[in-house]
Amino acid sequence: MTKEKTQWKEFIETLSVLQWALTFLFLGVICIILMVYLMFTSLWPLPTLYFIWLMKDWQTPERGGRRITAVRKWKVWEHHRDYFPIKLVKTAELNPNKNYIVGCHPHGIMCAGGFACFTTESCGFAEAFPGVRSTLVVLAGLFKIPLFRDYIMTAGLCPVSKPSLTHLLSKSGKGNAVVIVIGGAAESLASSPGVNTVVMKQRKGFVRVALEFGADLVPVYSFGENELFRQVIFSDGSLGRRLQDLFKKIMGFAPCLFVGERLAVLPYRTPITTVVGSPISVPKRATPTEEEVDHYHRLYMEGLSKLFHEHKVSCGLSEGHKLLII
Repeated sequence: MTKEKTQWKEFIETLSVLQWALTFLFLGVICIILMVYLMFTSLWPLPTLYFIWLMKDWQTPERGGRRITAVRKWKVWEHHRDYFPIKLVKTAELNPNKNYIVGCHPHGIMCAGGFACFTTESCGFAEAFPGVRSTLVVLAGLFKIPLFRDYIMTAGLCPVSKPSLTHLLSKSGKGNAVVIVIGGAAESLASSPGVNTVVMKQRKGFVRVALEFGADLVPVYSFGENELFRQVIFSDGSLGRRLQDLFKKIMGFAPCLFVGERLAVLPYRTPITTVVGSPISVPKRATPTEEEVDHYHRLYMEGLSKLFHEHKVSCGLSEGHKLLII
């Protein structure tokens, strides 16, 4: 009886992760195709009315979105968490009377750790940091996709744009933790088992925003994120890498050639431990100088490196593993 229940649990976990992966990869395209198709059928009034409403609702994503707590608490996310499993580790308190910019590293292929810990309630963020509300900000272009935008907003996602960040850090009160995957698409191209590379040396915009609004910086590292898929890594200057970089420049994200454990898109069942580091106090500066930006950017990189080395052994890595910041 127990064995059968275990098999059923594994099956449900697999389905939960499969729908998440397929949503990540294909739901946006499916929504576009569906809306275009309906325009040429007898149901054309439906997409027409939707697009009229969409024009009125266009700014909602940059005004805090439209999160639904019940969606963040869906049982499916608990099964998604258990598949790997994913664990959130707290190392310091976050004061609910302050705002934060949380840098999440590494991106990996699908950012499974960041999604589970900051977009769902499955890993206990609200319990670990009472009074602090996490908001994962992602590629702004995703909020231009009909229907898809409305779905991802229910989970609390917002665009990583200046108007969106301004709203979250200055017009939504205190206790906001805005989570940014700093390395983005460039970092996903470096994702590979055994590799701990973060793209950050030239990425200082998040520090500038933190100074502008006086938001403390919090480094986060998801150990195990890069172990979920095997990726074809093209060397710098190769045709494959040039095509990936061109696509990234045009579309904002990079096409990765990867394979998982099963059905290509199912990741390996590798534990992910997302460790939230200590906040770095940042003063409020309406117009921060380059020297100030460089100073706090350096402090952030040092904080991330310290976090990695303090927790790498307990999270399954050997003492010899290094963090490469490029």
